[in-house]
Amino acid sequence: MTNTPLTSIPTPGSLKPVVRPAIAQASHWGRVTQDGTVFLKAPEGEVEVGQYTAGSPSEGLTFYARKYDDLVVEIDVIRTRLADGKSSQEAAALVVKKVREALAGRSFVGDILSLESECDKVDVLIEERRVTERARKAALKESSRAARLVLVEEAESMSDSGSWKSTTERYTAIVEEWKTLPRVDRGAEQELWKRLSNARTAFDKRRRTHFHELDAVRKEALSTKRELITRAQAAAGTADPKAGIKKFKDLMEAWKKAPRGGRADEDKLWKRFKAAQDEFYDKLKAGEAAEEEKLVPNIPLKEELALKAEALLPVDMSNLKAQKSQLRDLQSAWEKIGELPKKDRARLDSRLKKVEDAFRSVEEKQWTRSNPEALARAADTASAFAGGLSKYERQLDEANAAGDTQAAAKIQESISNLKALLGAVENTAADLRS
Repeated sequence: MTNTPLTSIPTPGSLKPVVRPAIAQASHWGRVTQDGTVFLKAPEGEVEVGQYTAGSPSEGLTFYARKYDDLVVEIDVIRTRLADGKSSQEAAALVVKKVREALAGRSFVGDILSLESECDKVDVLIEERRVTERARKAALKESSRAARLVLVEEAESMSDSGSWKSTTERYTAIVEEWKTLPRVDRGAEQELWKRLSNARTAFDKRRRTHFHELDAVRKEALSTKRELITRAQAAAGTADPKAGIKKFKDLMEAWKKAPRGGRADEDKLWKRFKAAQDEFYDKLKAGEAAEEEKLVPNIPLKEELALKAEALLPVDMSNLKAQKSQLRDLQSAWEKIGELPKKDRARLDSRLKKVEDAFRSVEEKQWTRSNPEALARAADTASAFAGGLSKYERQLDEANAAGDTQAAAKIQESISNLKALLGAVENTAADLRS
């Protein structure tokens, strides 16, 4: 039996045509008897598909041909939707199964081979989509695994980090990023998650241990520094300035060596310690100021003595003994007056010292002049220079006699230098003897 071509008729909502047999050609695929029995011209021969008694025989044939048209529309629509990506392979396979079951049931009138061919085409398209989907899933699986592996390796690299705050924040961000990745391989994902979780757990354990130890150190710091504050508050009332200064020096050293607590606690504790320290030093300054005030009357007394001492200058060598006696009396009076305020001490002490240094210089010079050893050394030096001078003069005569002008010039220069040195020594000796 020859097949009559099917007419392409567009379905509503689809731009692609669907295959529809013309109702006028239904007689090519079936026939109907006068009693309304409808037969299908199947590849295996005529098959009775049913009866139609509600109208004319031609209407009965048209009724069963329309059932075929419905199958054609279903298979063509699902093929179009599958090609456009608007249907899944599973849904398409169910439609093909339904159409094939209808074909096997032979309850229609139409081109069986043509519709079976259309079902085959959809099966091919389903398989193509399955291959494409498997490739897409494989690529997605690999990209997801690679992205998760990057996160895992980063998490493992941070497990030994000591940057507690920033690392904790990064672990949180990694977990959030992990949640956004596609879930395509449960087994691999669980294995990678286990690695990430172990890394984060190791870091969290170290962080908890660190802060536990830090908390213990802070508690020790609080205890130690509170004790130092108590001692500082007690030392603030020390009456002996030297003892108090030493106590606070020792307390400060102990404070520096003590462990540090939290910043807020440290600030509060330091303020209390500093308050005790300031209290002591304020009292110390007040006491020193009072003591300095007591010394103010000594200023004019020592200024008067300084004037009297300065009046002894310049030192009179002929009256040195009497002047030294006057200076000793002034020095004794100076000591009896007592201390001066700090701001005036160096100024007045330097005036007296200047007079004392002048007397000391005169005495040293006088002693040097009367020192026999110095006179002897000067005489020996002068004698040595004189002997050297005689030697150079003999050499000069010899050089002149030989006509060696170059040697004579050098010897003459040495003689001039030696005469200058000899003159200086003779002058020194004269000063010592005068």
